[in-house]
Amino acid sequence: MRGVTARLMLLDTASLYFRAYFGVPESVKAPDGMPVNAVRGLLEFIDRLVKDHRPDRLVACMDADWRPQWRVDLIPSYKAHRVAEERASGPDEEEVPDTLSPQVPVIEAVLDALGIARVGVPGYEADDVIGTFTASADGPVDIVTGDRDLYQLVDDARERRVLYPLKGVGTLQITDETVLREKYGVDGAGYADLALLRGDPSDGLPGVPGVGEKTAAKLLAEYGDLAGIVAAAADPGTRLTPTQRRRITEAGPYLAVAPTVVRVALDVPLPDVDTALPHAPRDPEALDALAARWGLGGSLRRLVVTLGGG
Repeated sequence: MRGVTARLMLLDTASLYFRAYFGVPESVKAPDGMPVNAVRGLLEFIDRLVKDHRPDRLVACMDADWRPQWRVDLIPSYKAHRVAEERASGPDEEEVPDTLSPQVPVIEAVLDALGIARVGVPGYEADDVIGTFTASADGPVDIVTGDRDLYQLVDDARERRVLYPLKGVGTLQITDETVLREKYGVDGAGYADLALLRGDPSDGLPGVPGVGEKTAAKLLAEYGDLAGIVAAAADPGTRLTPTQRRRITEAGPYLAVAPTVVRVALDVPLPDVDTALPHAPRDPEALDALAARWGLGGSLRRLVVTLGGG
């Protein structure tokens, strides 16, 4: 640790194990035949990330609630298409591949035995946990995610950047404000407004009809932020086209609530956890048992060596 200059790495854990699941062959199995491709792939991801970026602190952020009710209350379509159909009982669940679900508890047990902080908070998504850690961190923060929504946390002045996997985690797009301006025409603070204006079908966000990414960027460049755009729509003296003015006005109810849904929470009640990068397993015996039970082999051994400074 290096005091206030310590670098914090935040893992969007589900995003990474999904990538591992689809990037590592399902033929990678435990001795009993259960696929462990997501487990081993995630361990290899973490090994590479620690080797390449040398964080001082590391947190595996989890989805305690992937579709919080407070977001659904504001926009009922939020992630609605991901809800599994015809559930006979139990709460709504996100559809995941059948051979991935059994691997998630194994991932959690391995992270715990290693001593890597694992944080999920009831009523919040991993994005919100990441947002709160980012807001409260004293030093630089690296957010590792395949979710572009977290670009809203990029802040060069505070040394907040997103490491976006392009291929595995060996090829990462180091996303800072220069990258955001080149690709989207906005900085980190403007990305959430861009996202809610254009909408996102994968999250059930309708956006403003007829306003795509380029138009949203142009509107933000001219009027500053969402509030400025809404004010411009109400002012007949602005240069909005009649169609743009009508569409923005008609989308008023959506635009009134969308910022709360799209922007990550920055005030999640985080538990008191030790986020220091572990240099030795917290529970070596449990880790050995997990390694044998699930056939984690070289993937786990290499990570243990890397965490130890090897």
